[in-house]
Amino acid sequence: MLRSTLAQQGTPVYSVAWGPDSEKVLYTAGKQLIIKPLQPNAKVLQWKAHDGIILKVDWNSVNDLILSAGEDCKYKVWDSYGRPLYSSQPHEHPITSVAWAPDGELFAVGSFHTLRLCDKTGWSYALEKPNTGSIFNITWSIDGTQIAGACGNGHVVFAHVVEQRWEWKDFQVTLTKRRTMQVRNVLNDAVDLLEFRDRVIKASLNYAHLVVSTSLQCYVFSTKNWNTPLIFDLKEGTVSLILQAERHFLLVDGGGIYLYSYEGRFLSSPKFPGMRTDILNAQTVSLSNDTIAIKDKADEKIIFLFEASTGKPLGDGKLLSHKNEILEIALDQKGLTNDRKVAFIDKNRDLCITSVKRFGKEEQIIKLGTMVHTLAWSDTCNILCGLQDTRFTVWYYPNTVYVDRDILPKTLYERDASEFSKNPHIVSFVGNQVTIRRADGSLIHISISPYPAILHEYVSSSKWEDAVRLCRFVKEQTMWACLAAMAVANRDMTTAEIAYAAIGEIDKVQYINSIKNLPSKESKMAHILMFSGNIQEAEMVLLQAGLVYQAIQININLYNWERALELAVKYKTHVDTVLAYRQKFLETFGKQETNKRYLQYAEGRLLYENSQKLLRDLSTRKTVPLSSSWFGFDLQTLNPLTYLLFLCISCYKAQNQALTLGTMLRPPGEASCGCSS
Repeated sequence: MLRSTLAQQGTPVYSVAWGPDSEKVLYTAGKQLIIKPLQPNAKVLQWKAHDGIILKVDWNSVNDLILSAGEDCKYKVWDSYGRPLYSSQPHEHPITSVAWAPDGELFAVGSFHTLRLCDKTGWSYALEKPNTGSIFNITWSIDGTQIAGACGNGHVVFAHVVEQRWEWKDFQVTLTKRRTMQVRNVLNDAVDLLEFRDRVIKASLNYAHLVVSTSLQCYVFSTKNWNTPLIFDLKEGTVSLILQAERHFLLVDGGGIYLYSYEGRFLSSPKFPGMRTDILNAQTVSLSNDTIAIKDKADEKIIFLFEASTGKPLGDGKLLSHKNEILEIALDQKGLTNDRKVAFIDKNRDLCITSVKRFGKEEQIIKLGTMVHTLAWSDTCNILCGLQDTRFTVWYYPNTVYVDRDILPKTLYERDASEFSKNPHIVSFVGNQVTIRRADGSLIHISISPYPAILHEYVSSSKWEDAVRLCRFVKEQTMWACLAAMAVANRDMTTAEIAYAAIGEIDKVQYINSIKNLPSKESKMAHILMFSGNIQEAEMVLLQAGLVYQAIQININLYNWERALELAVKYKTHVDTVLAYRQKFLETFGKQETNKRYLQYAEGRLLYENSQKLLRDLSTRKTVPLSSSWFGFDLQTLNPLTYLLFLCISCYKAQNQALTLGTMLRPPGEASCGCSS
């Protein structure tokens, strides 16, 4: 039964594909590609994609990328906005079929006597020349290991994906057959063969362990012993993603997300409303020793955070929310849970970092860089690398943005990235070696300085003297800047003073000296927090320690006048001091008071000062003429009870309350000071 007609046109529609959210349809119209939303009156996206008639399209739900093939003998890769990402060289014959693998990492291309396997970025893994005629349609198996092609000669061609490779440090693992892997140690050229009962679907090699999933079981090998793997049965069978951390690994299949230890013990299975495991990949899920981060597909501005050990939401359960759509996420791998950070790239290609700690107030999201296309954390320490527009950048200590943002540029390493060609991708960051895959599929290995990693190790062990000696040996400003930020973050002001002096930050050295001379521990802590820009936390420390005046004073020093007066009134102390500092500030700049609260309390202060003058006159037995006026009142008209109310003003001095005319002229029985008069 026909439900509706989406489009009518004068040219044949050779191919149609659903969008990832099933709310859009992609179809061909001659040389044009058209994306038609199902909602009425929604904008239709259309662009010229090929120089010949387009024969086949496919749209992947995991990576949100579009494939097209046409009679111009080319296949192309597009994003969902119609921007070209890759265009192949012309083939000998028209491209008649294209199809994405379920996980979006590979795609297959069919033509006359041609079957090609390609990476999602477009470059080709393998080319086969079967005697089949044109391959008109290609379908992948649900586990992404096999393809079937409908051929022009009436046959069906089947193919299996083999020769996949995984590398980690000295080891290289190759899938030689569907059920056989070869492990090679490149140092001593030792070779081990691993046999499996069923065909291999997914594998991952990292942190001294090889995790392999077959159609029914999961195998966990240690790089120290390849002969006795740990084996356990899978719940669902078709694993679509494997992620590893130092202590455990994560499996994603059609039924859910499962976390296991390397001993095979089940740890947790995080869940959230609307979870779709079929669209998760390495860019939308990240794992560390204590945290799991998952980007929400329904609202791409949100990241779900879970405790790895229990699968429960992290902290108080608040979600991490960003103002723009998030494209890629990555958790750092070392350090304490409270210091765990997540870095992510948003739709504007801005690289941001924030804490995963979620208690009470919203954690600040800080931008680290712009035009970042890919990122990776080191597996040995919290060093972050990324490919920016024309540069390869390494943030040796990203937490500098939380400590002293001024010296962040001094903690970076940058080099020209033009040699990596267009659209390179960071494959891994192991130790001090970064592996980058270029658009043509070739791998480039970059070695960065090993000294920042050693510095991280010294600081994590609180070996500050060794850290200073290392910086003096290396004699690089980058190292000193990292040490300065690390020392402030760990409250070691002696080391911070040495490091700041080494990079010429004299003003900060003087401020650190003033902090060291403070009498109380709470004052020192508060000023260190102020040094890092954490004003609210510094104020909280002082208030909890009962140092109210210091809390007021830091707000005065920062010209945060509203907060200074609010604290003074709340704690009933030093209101006069705040008013005096405010008056001096206004006089310096030749301004008049316009703040209503300050005007109110300034009026009360004026009345109080005049009352004190009257009290001094009375105490010295000076005569006050009855014909004189005071505050605009003719004293001759005041009755004795009202006159005595003026004398009660001295009681307010002890209570430190600001007076207004209304409080002064209360009837005697309602005097708030409790005076017997």
